[in-house]
Amino acid sequence: MGDPGRVRRPPLESRRTRRHIGLSGAAVAVAGALTSGLGYLVPVLGARQLGPGDLGALATVLAIAAIAGVPGVGLQIAVAIHRARTPGAASGRIGWLTAAVCAGAVVVLTPVSSVLLDLSPVVPLLLAVYTGAVVVAGRWLGELQGDERFLRLALGMAVLAVCRYGGLIAGLLVGAGLTGSVLAGTAVALLIPPVLARLTGSRADASGGTGTGITTGTGITTRQVVTACSATLAMLVVSYADLLLVRHLLPADASGAYAVGTVLTKGALWAPQVVTVLALPRLAQGNRRALLVALGLVAGCGASLVAASALAGGLAFRLAGGADYVHLGRYAPVFAATGALYALVFVLVNAQVAAGTRWPSAPLWAATVGLLVVAEWLVPHTFAAILCCAVGTAGVALALTALATRRDGARLVP
Repeated sequence: MGDPGRVRRPPLESRRTRRHIGLSGAAVAVAGALTSGLGYLVPVLGARQLGPGDLGALATVLAIAAIAGVPGVGLQIAVAIHRARTPGAASGRIGWLTAAVCAGAVVVLTPVSSVLLDLSPVVPLLLAVYTGAVVVAGRWLGELQGDERFLRLALGMAVLAVCRYGGLIAGLLVGAGLTGSVLAGTAVALLIPPVLARLTGSRADASGGTGTGITTGTGITTRQVVTACSATLAMLVVSYADLLLVRHLLPADASGAYAVGTVLTKGALWAPQVVTVLALPRLAQGNRRALLVALGLVAGCGASLVAASALAGGLAFRLAGGADYVHLGRYAPVFAATGALYALVFVLVNAQVAAGTRWPSAPLWAATVGLLVVAEWLVPHTFAAILCCAVGTAGVALALTALATRRDGARLVP
């Protein structure tokens, strides 16, 4: 008989698995923080190194790059799901095709962007090359994520962040101006494909194989990538729609205050995203428990952030925007709740993409249209009213997405 006073410990393999998951989650979280930090540093340096005209142009360039880079995230999700289901599946050809389409779109729009946005024609052309290098990274990051090589995934995310923003930062620091900084950013971004290919053990070529010696012939389809990209775009649009609306509906000072509040929204939204990154391969395999655990962790994180903002709303606004915005602290829990609800939406949408749902983005586009109609025509154009619309839209999006996920729940297994 065993000693009744002895504490039973979990098996060694279980403890190692938990440590590995914890280490992987921490590494991915640090890589995500690095990406956000470097992305934030670029406009901060631009404000100090460029004149008003070039600063506005830099903001425009960053916005174009962010929008054109969305398919890269969708590509990563699609490749990760496919690799989780079919280990060693081909992804090279679709990766380069996605990058070429995105870069080509920027090139085609160069005449329009040069005239309407007052950009030198050289800048959009450089941006096209930059966009292609950033988007194709989704191929290798997706392979690492789908294969559950999360420590290498974190390293790959760090490589992407440094190469994506390092050249721009260096150009701004040495006073290269807008065009020089974009040129430097493009040159450094071209290092992304070979470095990530080396990291994953894949070839940086346009073949359909993986370059790892394991080729199944079951390559990812264009429809899978388009579905993941549309879902990613819809998630970004619905979560940023209120910020765009206030520029149109509210006075400048009120819209600026609202923008400070959305820092709390984005914090609550992106803080738990590491959970989705780790859970996605299991979701692709139809694991219901992985979905429930992911939802529980994200909900717990969101509840903690909402509670913290309720207790220290003034401090939260002070940290986000300065002492001038402390009086808005009473709104902090609502901003945080909006982000927390969208974080849950993102988990469910990723689960739907993983389950092969045909139109996972439909509830998000419906919620976006509803927000536009209500905010524009049905409620007063005030700070509080728009904020209520935002949190209400997040709740509606969550309800619609949950219903759609429940409808497709038969594809998940215990």
